[in-house]
Amino acid sequence: MSKESKLTPMMEQYFEVKRGLPRDTLLLFRLGDFFELFYDDAVTASKLLGLTLTKRQNYPMAGIPFHAADNYVGKLLAAGRKVAICDQAEPAKAGKLVKRVLTRILSPGTTLAPNQLDAQRNHYLCALTTDKTGLHAAWLDLTTGEFRLATDVRIENLLPVLTALDPAELILPEGELARWEAAPHDQTALHALHGFCRDRLCTDLPAYNFETATGTKTVMDTLGVLNLEGFGLSPTHPALGPAGALVYYATENLCAKPENLRSLQEYRSAQTLLLDPATLRNLEIFTSSRGTRDGSLLAAINRTTTAAGARLLERWLGAPPLDLEEIRRRQQLIGEFLAEPLRLGELHAFLDQVRDIPRILGRLQNRLRNPRELGGIRDTLRQIPEIQAALAAFEGRLATEYRERITDLPELRTLLQSALADELPADLADGNYIRAGHDAELDRLRSLTTGNKQWLAELERTEQERTGIKSLKVRFTNNFGYYIEVTKANLHLVPEDYIRRQTTVGGERYVTEGLRQKEKEIFHAEENSLAREQDLFGALVSAVLAEADSLAGTADALAEIDVLAGWAELAREWDYCRPELDDGDEIEITEGRHPVVEQMLKSPEAAARGAGSAFVPNDTGLAGSDAQIALITGPNMAGKSTYIRQVALITLLAQIGCWVPAKACRLGLVDRIFSRVGASDDLARGNSTFMVEMNETANILNNATDRSLIILDEIGRGTSTYDGLAIAWSVVEHLHRGETAGPRTLFATHYQELTQLEKHLPRLRNFSVAVKEWNDDIVFVRRVVPGAADRSYGIQVARLAGLPLSVIDRAKTILAKLESDDAVVALPPPTPRPKKKISVKSDDDSQLNLL
Repeated sequence: MSKESKLTPMMEQYFEVKRGLPRDTLLLFRLGDFFELFYDDAVTASKLLGLTLTKRQNYPMAGIPFHAADNYVGKLLAAGRKVAICDQAEPAKAGKLVKRVLTRILSPGTTLAPNQLDAQRNHYLCALTTDKTGLHAAWLDLTTGEFRLATDVRIENLLPVLTALDPAELILPEGELARWEAAPHDQTALHALHGFCRDRLCTDLPAYNFETATGTKTVMDTLGVLNLEGFGLSPTHPALGPAGALVYYATENLCAKPENLRSLQEYRSAQTLLLDPATLRNLEIFTSSRGTRDGSLLAAINRTTTAAGARLLERWLGAPPLDLEEIRRRQQLIGEFLAEPLRLGELHAFLDQVRDIPRILGRLQNRLRNPRELGGIRDTLRQIPEIQAALAAFEGRLATEYRERITDLPELRTLLQSALADELPADLADGNYIRAGHDAELDRLRSLTTGNKQWLAELERTEQERTGIKSLKVRFTNNFGYYIEVTKANLHLVPEDYIRRQTTVGGERYVTEGLRQKEKEIFHAEENSLAREQDLFGALVSAVLAEADSLAGTADALAEIDVLAGWAELAREWDYCRPELDDGDEIEITEGRHPVVEQMLKSPEAAARGAGSAFVPNDTGLAGSDAQIALITGPNMAGKSTYIRQVALITLLAQIGCWVPAKACRLGLVDRIFSRVGASDDLARGNSTFMVEMNETANILNNATDRSLIILDEIGRGTSTYDGLAIAWSVVEHLHRGETAGPRTLFATHYQELTQLEKHLPRLRNFSVAVKEWNDDIVFVRRVVPGAADRSYGIQVARLAGLPLSVIDRAKTILAKLESDDAVVALPPPTPRPKKKISVKSDDDSQLNLL
């Protein structure tokens, strides 16, 4: 028998909805107090959720309680599944098929429920397409209404921001992902884009959804505008195709137009410092090497107290500006906050009471409404006068400007405070969220309900006395309504006017004519009371949404204040300095420290392990036109990697407007930060550790400019000694190739031979991490000093790692033999630039002549 033969009217209703859903979407079909899944959906859900699989007329089914649906749906979304909700559109009536409608389709990128989101993380849905003019992208956070688009002829310029966004779901034209994967090997950018997409949930849409003309019309209709000139966009902007695809997909999933989209902004890669995916990973910007937020730069600098502030911090860290005025504005407000530490503490206390206004508005505007959402608006509005007063106490222009950006809404605040109860339920159906005394009609209806419940309590008492059954109870269930329950031991005492309704394991259930009549009165009063309460709630929602623009603007200002006030607390706690930024090419850092490692060394966990200590600061001096390349040698564990990372992180912090862990700092703006550190492979694509290293190095050499900052750690170590040394040598030469300047570079290496380059490359300087020797042991000083290391101390480090003494002794013997045989051939000075036609001869006749 086929699935749809001999179907009941209810199952016909089910299949009518199911046929209209996207492929592989699980359908939750409301039946009374449960959402049911049928056929293959039931089998899939039972495995993912651990549900009991049952059968009905020989087809599998599984159910989840209606009241717990959000939790189960969250688990399905976390597993990368899409879920459609088909709900009852009217109360159930005996003998009549309940009307049911598809209310929304939930996917990982379009969910709005709070328990399915991380409050402190942005939640992006992203659409991508490529053509001969480049990469075109749009992204949307449906929970807040943030909507942006971007286009770039170079895919590499948009991959950094897309990686930082970390979208929950990608929308692509059908066949696009396969086309990128099949691109010729030399089209590395397309392969990088495919790599970005392949580990994320991708949803395909027909290609016509990405057409520019279609997208332009869809976006204009959704924003309610006649043209896009007010957003600085041409109707032929190629990223409007993906933007339209996003809106179409969101509309299909919401089963209505998204109502919280108010603007569309263009992202321009030329206006931000770019951090490619490898750098975001290598520097542990958003997640640590363990894959968690703990141990990341984001966690180290996050002192926000609001969810919106935490999400703004994430956005700022992913797109640092190149605008000196904006950077200095952020720095200045941090300074104003720092000057008044007591008032800063008061401001933080008020911000701690601010609720997540952007996401609350997003849910209210998109028909997800419950009393606690309005309670969040009310609680935030209570804090506005306090926050404005706290900002007025700071002596500074910027604090005043922020105070003026915050809109106090006293009438709305008074309305919500007078209308809403102190304790609010999570569901409208629970009632009792409108305060007593707010509405006379509601108070009248409630009094009827209260009186009826008192009557029931009195009925139970009188019936106990009349029958002599002390255990008699008047109870209620959704299925049977009100009834009188009598245990088996007392059935002989039941009076003749009791009407038996049901037999249970423990006894019998009865009704009386009087109880039946009272039940009708109670239901009528409760229905009217709840209906009146819901009408009042709808009016409150309308009042809030009438002020949505003012609330959104206030929320934006509060989020910025939260981030910058948090950075002021960070600077005070860890003694950060205000960096000086300009358009020059220098990086001058005095006593710089690693912002993450410093905190870890002083953490309670480190102290408990006996590993707590103070971080050893170090100076840095780079200039693209002078000391362009710092070549750093020294043993493993001495701190080379920590040092070069700290310079990159200090630079990044400075350019997002944060103060930095140093005694003093002066930076010329950096357009990109590149890093090649650590060892990893990409076995899914058949790439070895060395291949990954070479891919990342190629990306750096092909895309770095004279304004970039590069950190390189152990280039060439993934292959043979001579091959690796040759590659490292030529990479240094390439970075030094400019006539008068080049990208500022920190190059950590164990190849002692590279230190010879200082004689031949005028903008290269040798540095080393100092160690002290004592009885064939070494002590790590953690100081970076001028000059090359005299040797690598590899055997001493091996001893510290616990290698057997027999291995250590044998290694010493082999090393002495290799050194006495002069096994490593000296390498040549760099090849001169061809146009200068200079012939260089080494002083060492045994040196290979590669010129």
